[in-house]
Amino acid sequence: MTATFTLEEINKVAKDILATPNLKKVITFHATMGVGKTTLIKELVKELGVTGNSSSPTFSLVNEYESKTGEIIYHFDLYRINNELEAYDMGIDEYFYSGNWCFIEWPEKVPHLLPLDHASIVIRSLPNGKRELLLKND
Repeated sequence: MTATFTLEEINKVAKDILATPNLKKVITFHATMGVGKTTLIKELVKELGVTGNSSSPTFSLVNEYESKTGEIIYHFDLYRINNELEAYDMGIDEYFYSGNWCFIEWPEKVPHLLPLDHASIVIRSLPNGKRELLLKND
């Protein structure tokens, strides 16, 4: 899936992502700082039925949300991880293989810990202020 959108259209993009057939529950997000990874994840969390506020787990590394239907969603921001051992020590692999939604910002910090079977989203900023998104779900 590819999409070009403004931040005002991010809700539609989130709905389109979640409508992807056989979408994997572990999704990595690749983009430079400030392009909208956290904003998109907030929309995905909302679309999955989380009613409370969602925020970036920059300092806690992971936030856990529960949807209205009891589904668990994990949002990781690994920007502050120093190495894979640190992530492993926090039990990150248990989250990734839990069967729950895992949205992972800065996955390049833990390349050897990611499940082989995951989806990835690449977002880049365009000169006109829009964003381009590519979802790989093979």
